[in-house]
Amino acid sequence: MHVLEMILRKAGSRALALGCLLGLVLCGGVAHAASLDPAVLPKIQAATFEVVAAKPVNDPLTYAKPLPMELLPFQERNDKYYSIGTAFALGNNRYVTAAHVLQVGIGGLWGEPALRDASGHVYAIGKIEKYSLQQDFVVFSLATPPPTAAALDVDTKPALNGVVYAVGNALGTGVVIRDGLYTSDTPEDQDGRWKWMRFSAAASPGNSGGPLLDQDGKVIGIVLMKSANENLNYALPISMVLDAPDHLAVIDQRIPYQFDVFDTTLSNIFKTSFALPLSFTEFSATYQKRFDGYVDGQLKTLLAKEQDKLFPHGTGSNQLLHGMPSMGDFPALIARESNGTWALSKKSGENTKLSDNGYVTPGGAAGRNLLFHVRKPDNVSASQLYGDPTRLMDMLAKVGFLNRRIGSESVKITSLGKPTMDTVYTDAWQRRWQVRVWPVSYENILVMTFALPVPDGYQVMMRFSAASQQHDCLINMQALTDFFFATYDGTLAQWKDYLKNTALLPTAFKDIRIDIDYGHRFGYTSKRMHLAFTPELQKIEPDSMLTLGFTYFNDHGKVVWDVGDAWMAANAHDPDSINIARGVAPSDDLDDSYKSEWNKIVQRQHPYDGIARSENDVMKITGVVGTPADAQSSVRYYVNYQVEGAQSQDAMKAKLDILMKSLHVDEH
Repeated sequence: MHVLEMILRKAGSRALALGCLLGLVLCGGVAHAASLDPAVLPKIQAATFEVVAAKPVNDPLTYAKPLPMELLPFQERNDKYYSIGTAFALGNNRYVTAAHVLQVGIGGLWGEPALRDASGHVYAIGKIEKYSLQQDFVVFSLATPPPTAAALDVDTKPALNGVVYAVGNALGTGVVIRDGLYTSDTPEDQDGRWKWMRFSAAASPGNSGGPLLDQDGKVIGIVLMKSANENLNYALPISMVLDAPDHLAVIDQRIPYQFDVFDTTLSNIFKTSFALPLSFTEFSATYQKRFDGYVDGQLKTLLAKEQDKLFPHGTGSNQLLHGMPSMGDFPALIARESNGTWALSKKSGENTKLSDNGYVTPGGAAGRNLLFHVRKPDNVSASQLYGDPTRLMDMLAKVGFLNRRIGSESVKITSLGKPTMDTVYTDAWQRRWQVRVWPVSYENILVMTFALPVPDGYQVMMRFSAASQQHDCLINMQALTDFFFATYDGTLAQWKDYLKNTALLPTAFKDIRIDIDYGHRFGYTSKRMHLAFTPELQKIEPDSMLTLGFTYFNDHGKVVWDVGDAWMAANAHDPDSINIARGVAPSDDLDDSYKSEWNKIVQRQHPYDGIARSENDVMKITGVVGTPADAQSSVRYYVNYQVEGAQSQDAMKAKLDILMKSLHVDEH
């Protein structure tokens, strides 16, 4: 079967000549498709339109270099519109396209969808008259139809194996017609409620919503989609459009719903309807409200379905609830593994350097999210960082994950400008997240960040979203914050600066007091313990380090988020450090490795025996605080002191004794 590609830019003699030429080509061989009657070509052209959306006028993005727009085809770079699909006229100011073509405009960043004819005239949509998401069609009127309106005739009973023509726009250069055969019908996947037409005529993305014609140029279907596994395309019979109820939008489609930290999927049906006609603005708002309500319900249902097994509930949570916290400064999501165990999911990459000791550490994808750790430059205060969302995104952009493709070149985006949303969200553990949304208009997408302020900068969760999916992604990311694992780390200077920003501190800090007097004293007080030491034990300087290992554990029958480990070092590059850790008796279901380690703590066996040991030229000594070995407490605190180089047992034990005397445990 030949493929006919007829680009009809002007009606009249040129179209006629092209049609005759094609007819001659077809007649010259064997088993070729008959060509369309040249007399119908001007009518097809006049009744077929591009669906377009106006390009954004202003671009707030900043690039590493001027965009090489000359690499784009002339038509594309000079067009004020994006070409998003095809539509056609049925007469009486009725126009048809695929529903998914107009979906681009719902909640989108481009102009409202409109029609453009072969002469370049653009016509605004008047009212949406019929709509079906599942059958993928929409019927609408134009606010001001073309003065010489044309319409295509229809054939509601096409013959199987007949010659057909797929008609669609050629990205702003005209109308393309390709021939093939109407090969078969196939039931729709959800419930077999109707049959799609399958045809062999070639179709490209710009053809979506265009007419499928029979040999006489009559509409028999709407071109919709390609087959994933075959060289066949799909169309909806035009009879389905004509027989659909007037003045009604019908939505009845299965839309799966997932949550990134476990693999359970809901496969429910988004089912609703509402009255038409409506303007596109009204239609878009109504659809968006119904869809947002659907995803609200899906998330609530999914979490309720898993409630007894969601972290921190169920036996699958016990490893995290009874283990020691991760003390690394890269964040993690708490995700359920295939065996039902909840574990930390993270994978950090190479640091991207910023000025003045700052850096950004990117991570691998965690579900649909990207994770980052931002260590702010020393010359940027905490209030400057937390108060300027542009500064944060500019730092993240240096990683190079944002690029704009222009022809054969990829140009780095260095700034997204100001966000269109900037708010604070408080998660279930009473941590305050700064939520920002940036539009990337040329792609019709959003960049969304949930940034958790920490002493040395930020821990960030990022997601890219279709503009129409903003609400869905926001509620999903809000729920994910309850499964976020973050360590609070920084120099003492950074801690002093961070603690001034009281409005952004987690509620857990209401029970924590940190006193820093450089060169004289360090103090840490919480409802569980208090510690105070002087430089006799370890240096206390602006560049000394403090890491609070926040984790999740049971506290008198309730799971809390609180400090499970505290680490203080002379500086970031010095192995000299002290560590106070909270050990917890393992639950019965945990394996012997947990029970063996707990027994060592209780019995003060090596390495918890107060005997100095050498590891990689670092001397270490560890001891258990307070309770005697035979006490029944399920919580034991132990301390560790380490220093670089060889040290005697007496010297190490003297330091351990100072540390023990400096610490008082209030938790029993």
